[in-house]
Amino acid sequence: MNLTRRQVLAGLASLGVVGLGAGGVRYWLGRPENVASHDYELIAAPLDVELVPGHKTPAWAYGGQAPGLELRCKQGERLRVRFVNRLSVPTTIHWHGIRLPIEMDGVPYVSQAPVLPGEFFDYSFICPDAGSYWYHPHMASSDQLGRGLVGPLIVEEAEGSGFVHERTLCLKTWSVDGQGAFTAFSVPREAARGGTPGRLSSINGQHNPRISLPAGQVVRLRLLNLDSTITYRLNLPGAEVRIYALDGNPITPRPLGKEYWLGPGMRIDLALRVPAAGSELSLRNGPLRLATLAGESSESTGSDWPAALPANPIAEPDLGRAQRLRFNFEWAAMLSENIEQGAAYKLWQINGQAWDIQNKGCADRPIATLKLGEHYIFELRNLTQYQHPIHLHGMAFKVLDSDRRSIEPYFTDTYLLGKNETARIAFVADNPGVWMFHCHVIDHMETGLMAAIAVV
Repeated sequence: MNLTRRQVLAGLASLGVVGLGAGGVRYWLGRPENVASHDYELIAAPLDVELVPGHKTPAWAYGGQAPGLELRCKQGERLRVRFVNRLSVPTTIHWHGIRLPIEMDGVPYVSQAPVLPGEFFDYSFICPDAGSYWYHPHMASSDQLGRGLVGPLIVEEAEGSGFVHERTLCLKTWSVDGQGAFTAFSVPREAARGGTPGRLSSINGQHNPRISLPAGQVVRLRLLNLDSTITYRLNLPGAEVRIYALDGNPITPRPLGKEYWLGPGMRIDLALRVPAAGSELSLRNGPLRLATLAGESSESTGSDWPAALPANPIAEPDLGRAQRLRFNFEWAAMLSENIEQGAAYKLWQINGQAWDIQNKGCADRPIATLKLGEHYIFELRNLTQYQHPIHLHGMAFKVLDSDRRSIEPYFTDTYLLGKNETARIAFVADNPGVWMFHCHVIDHMETGLMAAIAVV
């Protein structure tokens, strides 16, 4: 494996870091392989933020923002990000949902060495699929994501989307008290249940914001669940709103309906017809208001619903030739008197195996080895009373069906597996490497609900 981690202590001046008080800066690194490049220098560093009015929270930020700087490129372009670590701890960046080479996947001790304090790492990869994605560390995840190291990555359609207006809305619930101080990001007894929830909801780092949108226009809302635990029951009462994409992948547009359950790591692209100037809509999590969407005066006349977004170039699995594998997601049955002992808990397991986050060699023992280019059907069986958003690195899969709900098959990288649900997914194993396969409730992942899938 060719690791490109490099020392930066002697060369900060050459990075163009002078005057970066606002954080990350977009800059030119050179002509890309395909089309015009969108390149960034992205710095992770401490940042005080005001989540609770009148109080400072000691967050960690990408590009001087928490959630982090929005990165953008076009489908088919090479994205080049020079990541500089100015934290006091090692870290990495995982590009959630992007089909990329294993060397760029950001999993420490599997695809790269950790980026140490004072060092930098150059991430460089083609973005083959348009859609709404995000980035975050893949080490000490409860702590690092909990402190704010999450950010959106938007891959624009190569030929345009048909939308004139759009907004990115990053959903995150923070584990803070009334004075803005962090509370525990992971509590073992909560990790053994649904996960450790935060208490303060936010959109783009603000609690219950008022978001102005152009009245009468159809606006693309990219909603990203960057939370470590919470599944949002998204609804917009009284709104004209349609779903255009799930987890970056287009679907045939359909009404949002009563609500959509958006688990940790998942994304949804909505088209909203903004009401008249002076009118307001309530974006909600179940009955709880997340934000007020306000129609503001617009010079443009009302716009039509855009056509369906173009499909991403994902290989269609051949179900007739596919090999079938079963994965049981279950509690590891740890005795309650042991839960509060030690630092590494094994509370969950996949097919009887609990991932040990302190063991750097876990990925050397993959739970399944797939043949490159072959077709597979995975049967996902949730044998617990809690939801698990199941995420696969490096590849997209097609959700086929469920024994709990009717599903129109669609491509995704994260599927919210309901309690006691069995679902089937299918994909072509077309990306070589050792890929993580895990629940995206972070303290479930860190207490056993993760495995490695090798494609060779």
